[in-house]
Amino acid sequence: MAQKIVPNLWFDKNAEEAGAFYAGALPRTTAAVVTRYPDEVPDWQAEFAGAPLTVDLLIDGFRMTLINAGPEFRPNPSISFLLNFDPLLFDEDADAARRSLDAAWAALGDGGSVLMPLDEYPYSPRYGWIEDRYGVSWQLMLTDPEGDPRPFVIPQLMFAGDVQGRAREAAEFYVSLFDDAALGQLIEYPEQTGTAAAGSVMFGEFRIGDQWFAIIDSSVAHDFGFDCGVSLEVRCRDQQEIDRLWDALSAVPEAEQCGWLADRYGVSWQIVPENMGELMSRPGAYPKMMAMKKLVIADF
Repeated sequence: MAQKIVPNLWFDKNAEEAGAFYAGALPRTTAAVVTRYPDEVPDWQAEFAGAPLTVDLLIDGFRMTLINAGPEFRPNPSISFLLNFDPLLFDEDADAARRSLDAAWAALGDGGSVLMPLDEYPYSPRYGWIEDRYGVSWQLMLTDPEGDPRPFVIPQLMFAGDVQGRAREAAEFYVSLFDDAALGQLIEYPEQTGTAAAGSVMFGEFRIGDQWFAIIDSSVAHDFGFDCGVSLEVRCRDQQEIDRLWDALSAVPEAEQCGWLADRYGVSWQIVPENMGELMSRPGAYPKMMAMKKLVIADF
């Protein structure tokens, strides 16, 4: 099954460098430049003429897109990436899974900062949360092979600040928008814990097709929130699906541009056609896209 939702990460003129970094830091990972800015761009983008525009990162088959842009945005821990080092993915060798986790932790920590130390926790014998040199947050977990199988990469959305306590509501909303989607486990805080009220989500998950996402209501106050540093790109079958999802998701009119929108929780989405690569190869496609808010396939 093709990947329906592709996380996009914003980089400040160094996406190609970052792709090479991740390919060396993470197991079963490759990176490649897939699109470039056209040679003729608006004056305000002159420095990007002919430069890489997007870099595809494949982590054990899970696709992420690195956007080569400017300093306007930077990833933050509101959307992080949980890496499940399940021994089942390492020929049922728990020691191999642990060694791979430790190697990835060391590599990601080069120039990064630790958010939660690599240690034993009630939910895992080896877990840590780290922010790398580019601001991207990763949670590395040694997984119990006896549990329900999960993919190696799971994006996690953390609800804090103005959207504190709305993780369950958001998951139910997202599941309602997609075919073949469902909630997974939801574990509640049993009592008030920091900023998290009793009954809010300590950990939860939902599924869209074969893709899993995790959710939490933060128990700590943060000075960051969802923004364009990490966006979720939805690859749509046709204009009808683009229109439906755009109308359902878009909640901030001033955020609408080039297929980007922000939803009621502040999460950034890109609603694009499946054949976006072919559309962008057409003459004059780039300035046409730049002039759009919602993407209209016929206008390419």
